[in-house]
Amino acid sequence: MADVAGDWKWDETLFAGSARYYATGRFAYPVELAEAVRAELQLDGTGRLLDVGCGPGSLTLLMGPLFAAAVGVDADAGMVEEAARQASELGLKNVRFEELRAEDLPGDLGTFRVASFAQSFHWMDRPRVAAAVTQMLDPGGAWIHVHATTHRGTRDSGPPLPYPEPPRDRIDDLVRAYLGPVRRAGRGILPKGPASGEDEILSATSLEGPRELTVGGGRVLERSEDEVVASIFSLSSATPHLFGERVAEFEGDLRRLLRETAPDGRFSERTREIAVSIWRVPETGS
Repeated sequence: MADVAGDWKWDETLFAGSARYYATGRFAYPVELAEAVRAELQLDGTGRLLDVGCGPGSLTLLMGPLFAAAVGVDADAGMVEEAARQASELGLKNVRFEELRAEDLPGDLGTFRVASFAQSFHWMDRPRVAAAVTQMLDPGGAWIHVHATTHRGTRDSGPPLPYPEPPRDRIDDLVRAYLGPVRRAGRGILPKGPASGEDEILSATSLEGPRELTVGGGRVLERSEDEVVASIFSLSSATPHLFGERVAEFEGDLRRLLRETAPDGRFSERTREIAVSIWRVPETGS
């Protein structure tokens, strides 16, 4: 996976133990995202969705009702278990999840009207995955890439917030005090910034595009102390196992830091805009 960054390699500990923190710590994708994609692709409840690197199903569960069936795949067993649990709670019968690395696609999963990647493509061997997934798309189908940051809000100027923002810089300093100056990722280190060159990779396939959409952003959400703590533990660079035997000590220091900012445990954050890139398969399938 040199495409991600240098010699960084995927390993199963990358998000180990973080799945249960997603639902609490991450902002949900807004309904406007599903509505914009539905309108752009003229989705009518038919066809199948493949959500690659689905995590705990954050996008799969939002988009699944727009299709006859949806399949989410992720390499992390905990993520797949959490996604299936949430689908069951929501009563979504047309959605299923499989533990599968993107590099092992197509995996006998069949063909799909849409393939989606939400904050996941940069973790993969992108040329290999792009080649495989493109061949899994129906003629006239689409690849959608969701670019988003959902664990923290924006610092863009706007109307005053009703409660303090989480002290993200101080939280970052605390994580570094425990884990060192180099951001961790599983057994290795976190790649430096998002991998670039997505357009070049997808342009090398038979896909046409991209069509760019922007949705959401600007919502002011109240966040509890527990939600801010969960947002940290949902990160690959701060997943609980990285702290080892000091995880309880770290959480105690984190909560003390948060209470210094908001003694009542109430915070506010303003959500960021979400960018969506849509690539299309020619109708002829050529």
